[in-house]
Amino acid sequence: MTKGRFPFALMFIGEYHHTVDDKGRMAVPVKFRAALAEGAVVTRGLDRSLFLYPKTEWQTLAEKLAALPMGQADTRAFARLMLAGAMEVELDKSGRVNVPEYLRSYAGLKKQVVVAGLYNRLELWDEDAWNAYAAKTESEGNDIAERLTDLGV
Repeated sequence: MTKGRFPFALMFIGEYHHTVDDKGRMAVPVKFRAALAEGAVVTRGLDRSLFLYPKTEWQTLAEKLAALPMGQADTRAFARLMLAGAMEVELDKSGRVNVPEYLRSYAGLKKQVVVAGLYNRLELWDEDAWNAYAAKTESEGNDIAERLTDLGV
């Protein structure tokens, strides 16, 4: 793997299945714990998911969001979605993070959670929501690929 922006020569990829306990704690996949050891930020994501960033990646994103033009309603709304809902979290001794209740509610997280690695962040999904999203996306894969051709993907 290439080192990139991660201090541990790591990028987040893959799909992992975990549970959220009654106190809102969820184990982070073992292979990602070192990248989150200095702290992390969990916030509202898109498609009713949560985004979990290493603190350094979060700082980069937060700076970009803060620099957006405040005079545009869409930029204000997106910055609010991401920044106002954010919460710093730390791994406990067992490698778990405590996902605040308001974020679990936003994403509809019940017991079973999918942790999806997306290069510089992890996404947390309710398992049923992830399965529905993945099935829809997989069925539209060819159409999506054609629309992305102009982006060089």
